[in-house]
Amino acid sequence: MGVKRIYEEYQRPILGLISLIGLVAVWEFTVTYVIEFNPFFFTKPSHIATATKELLLGDRLWRDLAISSRAFLWGFTTAVIVGIPMGAVMGWRTRVEYTLDPFFTALYASPLVALAPLIILIFGVGLTGKAVLVFLLAVFPFIFNTYTGVKSTDQLLINVVRAFGGKERHLYVNVILPSTLPFIVAGARLAIGRGIVGVIVGEFYAASEGIGFAIAHFGDTYRLPEMFVGIIILSIIAVLLTEALRKFELIIAPYRAEMETR
Repeated sequence: MGVKRIYEEYQRPILGLISLIGLVAVWEFTVTYVIEFNPFFFTKPSHIATATKELLLGDRLWRDLAISSRAFLWGFTTAVIVGIPMGAVMGWRTRVEYTLDPFFTALYASPLVALAPLIILIFGVGLTGKAVLVFLLAVFPFIFNTYTGVKSTDQLLINVVRAFGGKERHLYVNVILPSTLPFIVAGARLAIGRGIVGVIVGEFYAASEGIGFAIAHFGDTYRLPEMFVGIIILSIIAVLLTEALRKFELIIAPYRAEMETR
C-alpha cells in the first residue's frame, strides 16, 4: 500500500525517469552492439557521461553558463515587464486590441530567429544583443496569453464589482489578475523555451563565450560528446524551470491539480 501511494504521488517524475532511462539504454545498446558508428559524426551515452564529468570538474562550462544566464535573465525579465501589461491592456481596451493585434500577430508568425544577424549587427555581440533576441522571442507568449486571460474573465464578476461601486483598479486587482494568472504562467512556460533558443542563436552567430558558443565550437571540432553535454544541460535547465512554473501554477490555481492527474 505504501509503494502504491508513493507511485501515485510521484507518478509524473517516476514515469519520466523510466522513459529517459529506457531511451538511454536503447541508444547505448544500439550504437554499441547493433550498428557501427563513426565517432566524428555520432556518439553514445557512455562517452557523453565521461565528457560530462570532465566538463563539470573544469571551470569553463560554469563560466559559459553564467554568461548565457545573464543574457537570458535580462531578456526574459524585460519580456515579463513589457508583455504582461501590454497583453492586459489589449484584452481590456478594444481599440488598443484592434490597433496592436495585427502587428503583434505578424511579428509572432514571422521567423524572428532569421533576424538574429541584424539584431547582433545593431546591438553588438555582447550581453545587449543576446538579451534583445531573448526578449523578442519570449515577449509574445506573455502578450497573447495575458490577452487571452483577460478576454476569458467572467463578465458576471466584472458586473458585480461595478454594481458595488468598484473602481478600475478593483477590477484589475480583484478580478482580472486572479483569473489571468494561470494564463500568464502557461505563457511563461512557453517563453522559457523560446528564450533559451534566443540565447543559443545569438551565441551561434557572434560570440566568443557562452554555452551556445561552446556547443557550436564543439560541433565544429567534431567533439560530439562535449557538444551533447551542452545540449543536455540546457534541456535539464529548461525542464527544471518549466516544472517550477508548473508547481507555481498549481499553487495559484489549485483546481488544475485534478486535471494534472488525468
